[in-house]
This record gives sequence, C-alpha cells and structure tokens, in this order.
Amino acid sequence: MITVAKTAGFCFGVQRAVDKALEQARLGEPTCTLGELIHNTQIVEQLSHTGIEPIQHPNESCGRTVIIRSHGVALFVYEELKACGCKVIDATCPFVEKIHRIVANVPPETLLLIAGDLHHPEVEGIAGYCRGRFLTFGSVTELEQLLNEIEKYGNSEVVLVSQTTFSQSEWQKCVEKLKKVCTKLKIFDTICIATEKRQSEARKLAAENDAMIVVGGRHSSNTAKLVQICRAYCDTFFVENAGELHEVDWSGYNKIGVTAGASTPACIIKEVHKTMSEILKDQDELSFEEMLNQSFKTIYNKEKVTGVVTGIAPNEISVDIGTKHAGYVPLNELTDDPNAKTEDLAKIGDELELLVVRVNDVEGTVMLSKKRLDQIAGFEKVMGAADTEEILEGVVVEVIKGGVLALTNGVKVFIPASQATMSRNDSLEDLLKQKVQFKILEVNRQRKRAVGSIRAVLREQKKELEDQFWKDAEVGKKYTGTVKSLTSYGAFVNLGGVDGMVHISELSWNRIKHPSEVVKVGDTVEVYIKDIDAENKKISLGYKKTEDNPWEIMKNQYEVGAVCTVKIVSMTPFGAFAQIIPGVDGLIHISQIANERINKPSDVLSIGQEVQVKITELDIEKKRVSLSMRALLEEKKEEAPVQEEESPVVYEAGPSTESAE
Repeated sequence: MITVAKTAGFCFGVQRAVDKALEQARLGEPTCTLGELIHNTQIVEQLSHTGIEPIQHPNESCGRTVIIRSHGVALFVYEELKACGCKVIDATCPFVEKIHRIVANVPPETLLLIAGDLHHPEVEGIAGYCRGRFLTFGSVTELEQLLNEIEKYGNSEVVLVSQTTFSQSEWQKCVEKLKKVCTKLKIFDTICIATEKRQSEARKLAAENDAMIVVGGRHSSNTAKLVQICRAYCDTFFVENAGELHEVDWSGYNKIGVTAGASTPACIIKEVHKTMSEILKDQDELSFEEMLNQSFKTIYNKEKVTGVVTGIAPNEISVDIGTKHAGYVPLNELTDDPNAKTEDLAKIGDELELLVVRVNDVEGTVMLSKKRLDQIAGFEKVMGAADTEEILEGVVVEVIKGGVLALTNGVKVFIPASQATMSRNDSLEDLLKQKVQFKILEVNRQRKRAVGSIRAVLREQKKELEDQFWKDAEVGKKYTGTVKSLTSYGAFVNLGGVDGMVHISELSWNRIKHPSEVVKVGDTVEVYIKDIDAENKKISLGYKKTEDNPWEIMKNQYEVGAVCTVKIVSMTPFGAFAQIIPGVDGLIHISQIANERINKPSDVLSIGQEVQVKITELDIEKKRVSLSMRALLEEKKEEAPVQEEESPVVYEAGPSTESAE
C-alpha cells in the first residue's frame, strides 16, 4: 500500500516563482534567473530549454530581465541590479520578505540570531538585511557551541528568527536553550506554515508505514529536513526521480509513504507513485513454489521473527511465524507483570516482533518471547542514552544495599544512593514503586550493566525552576509555597526551586515566641515577595495579610469615645496595659484607673482582670491608644439620682381634745 502526503510538492512561494518564469517564457522576453530558480534539476533544465538560464551575478544579465527566486537576496544585490540597469521581477516568497522586514528593524547594537544554514541562499539573503552583529546555527548542537558568546548579551535584548524551512522540533529545542541564557529574548517564529504542515504530515506518515520515499533535489534544504524527520521512524529513501526507485530492494516493505520537498513538481511525484505501485505489484507475484519453500525454512534460537497472533489462551498465545512450526508465547515471555492477562496484551491478528527461544523439530513447535526481544531493544536504548544524555523514565522496583534498581524498557538500572535523591538524608524506601526520571552515567556492554542518576535530572529541573523564578521574580508577587524548615527567627518556604525566608515578625500580627505557633514543616502557605537580593540570591517573604492587621481592625471598628471590655496584660509604675483586641494594647494611665488617688496600679487591678474602659485617644499612625476607667466611673456618678432631705415635722400647740370635752 502506498500513501502520498497531501502537502507533498510545490509550496506557494515556489509555485509563484515558477509561474512568473513560465509567463516570461511565453512572452518571449529575454530573461534569466539569479541563481537556480528552485532546487530541482528537471525544472531548471525545462526553463533552460525555453531560454531562461541561471546566472550567478547581476553583471552577467547582459540586458535581460532578472528573476529573483523565492529564496530572496540581500539588500545590496538590489543595488547591484539597479547599477547594471536590469529590469527585475521579484519572486521572493512573502514569508521570506517578512523576515527581511523584521531583521531590517533590529537595532545595530542588538544581537541577531538566525536559525538556519549559513550557506543557504535564503539565510544569506536574511543576513544581508542585518545592520549589526548576527550569529547563525543549523541545529541545537551548533547553538550549544555559541552559548558562551551569546551569554555575554544575557542582560541585553537578543532577537531570534529562523529560516522558513527550519525543522520545527529543532526550533523548539533551540528556543528552550536560549531562554535559559537570554533574559530579554525576542522570538519571531518565522518557520513557514506550509513547511510546518509538511514536516508534521511526514512525521505522521513515517510512524504509520514500513518505509518512506522522500522526493526532491539533493540541494534542497527543506527536502533534507523531511529525510531527517522520517529516518527517526522508519527506513527512508531520498530520490530525485522515479528511476532511482529500481536501485532499492523493496522486499519486506508492505506499507510505503511518499512525501516531497517544496521544490518538487507534481509530475515527478505522480511518476514516483506510479513506478512504486508497479514495483510492489511485481513483488507480490510470488510463485506457489517460492511460498511453499518459504514455509519449510529453518529457524534458529535467538533469531528475530515476525508472528501473527492466531489464538489466545489464559497462559499463552499462539502465533504463525510463516514456517511449518506451531509457534507459542508463554505469558511469562510476554511480560514481567504477574497480574497481566493474555487477552489484554494481544489480539488475534496482531503482528508481534518475537525472539526464538527454543525450537522442537520433533514436535514441530517453537517457543518465542516478546519480553526478551523488548529487553534487547531496551538495552540498546539504555546504552545509547549514555552518549545522548537522554532522560529515561522508569519505576523503582527494588531497594538494595547501596542504592535502588529502576526498571526501564525491560532493563534494570542501578542507581547509587548518592545519585538517588537530592539529599543524603532522604529515604530510599520512599522511592519504591515510584516513577522516576534519570540519566545514564556509565554502561558496561559486556556485563550488560548500567548506572544511572536521578539526582542529575532533579538538579537540572531545579536549575530550570531557579532560572525561571529569578527571571519572573519581582517585589509584591504572590506565590504558593511549602514550609521547608523552621528556625527561631523565621520559616523557610520553598517556592519551587528557590527558598525564601519569612521572618518571625512577618508571620503574625500578634507577638509570637516561635514560628511553630503559626506554621509547621510541610504546610502549604500563600506568601509574597517583600524584598529581593538578586546578587546574593536571597528572598525575603511576607506572610501576614493587610486585612488581618489589628490596627486596621481598630481603625474600622473602634473610635474615640467607644466603651469596650479589655484585659489587663501588664503593669508599670505609671499605669496598666490592657489588650483591646489581639495585637493591640492600650494604656490606662494611673490617673485614669480610679476617682481617688492611688499609689500604684496593682492597688486596684491585677493581671488577667477584665474591666470596662472608654477610649480617650486613638492614634492609628503612631499605634497608640489611651484608655480610661475613671471616665466611666465619673459618668456613673453623674447619672446617679440625688436624694432630697426630709422636712422636719412641726407640731402646733392647740386645745387638748380631752380638756375640751
């Protein structure tokens, strides 16, 4: 089966340039192209037959009209063409023109970075618009060699653009690298949309097929990128025309994908598709005798074979490997998981890559293993990770003396205790059955052993978090953190890669003796940055909230003249301090404790006693409150009723009733 990519062939910019050239040919006007119009031999030859040939310099035009190809040219080239008196047809791709405008506006003192091939015509043209210093790199590896130079501009603005055909995946890696060293990186993602779609579709096709055919010119940058992308997934063949397909052995390939570079004409793609279909048709016409002989071929232990699942039992699966043998794979050769079920691991009709474990010609059976083949592939992946520094993921399956064992891709990797955690005090037991990421430090192919490091990955992640934190940190910014440790003078909070300290005075509006009265290790807390010492990498944090400030409560809920109940908390010779609300104490001056003169406050009051007072002074700014008990006593006295004096009884003398009678 052959699948042709929908995005294969001419892009908008190339089609536009070719159309302009063909229009000139129809007009019969003497015309040439500055450089080969596109990276395709057939099209260049076709244009030459119509009289439109490429030149290398404007002074070779000899009065002919000059077509500027889609790659574009440097600014000075236009001046040279003008000086030669040339009529110009500008077929520069609009996406490339956009990059020219961006670069032309970059100030001379700003460093310009161009992701692309320095010797490619498009990049040469882009560089020709640069007014200051620029650096180019064709891959993340080349970028790494320039980082020391780029770091010198760490605090200055740096502008990044790319060649329109640059690899999207490589671009992402480069951007991540640069973000770590450039604090003011200005990114312009100038990869052509058509290029991005073409690369994405090529990647998808390559993952779905046994082989890929990439059609295009040998000097085409975007075609070379497609080849690179496809080779990461399957066998890939780079051809310029259909004739080259006959040089390849296509046996063993059933599903083939076809894509093409932006400078490949549709007619060539169609010819490739037609020729490939004929090759596969001829390949499928095997004689009965050949197929019969194939069924009786001999197989050997440790041989790699492809089997099709024909039956599923609780403890094994049956497979057809194309020989006279009855193949089977025991459950324990399918997986290491003791709880797995065969029906969950395979379905009838599935194709499996298997390893021959034991051949029994007498019984006509062969035992096969998927697990062992996976282990071999996994071993190669682990060995390769030592060179590529790829981060692997696995599960810690065992804690042993001196470290832990992590299982990845069917291979157990030893991780020493010193490389298993960030701190030697961390327990190895906490890692058991946990997913972990690690790097391979060293390998021994003969003994099939590998040593890894979780700590190396954690350090990198911590460094990335630290860099991001210092890049974004500013006074007043809020964070959610975890209390890491406590001291007598404050609490240290982890903000994600960076620790900051909340001083004891910032933990509570009330007086506390130790931070543990407010927070404990492991608590999740909301904090904000009070101060930054970037030079010494120190952060001061605030925890207590403005709305909880007791003086704000006093301001909103109390006023002079208000009567409240307070609690005596301390005494001095000149008065007593009483708590109005937690965090705010007021002074009852000795003269305001009673109506009569007293020698000392303790004559009337005692610590812990609750009394009623009137607020006589409230100064929020100076955080001072004056209280009075005497004022309330005097008010009560004034309110008490005054008793009237009894009038004396007066007896008047008069005749006695007795005598009157």
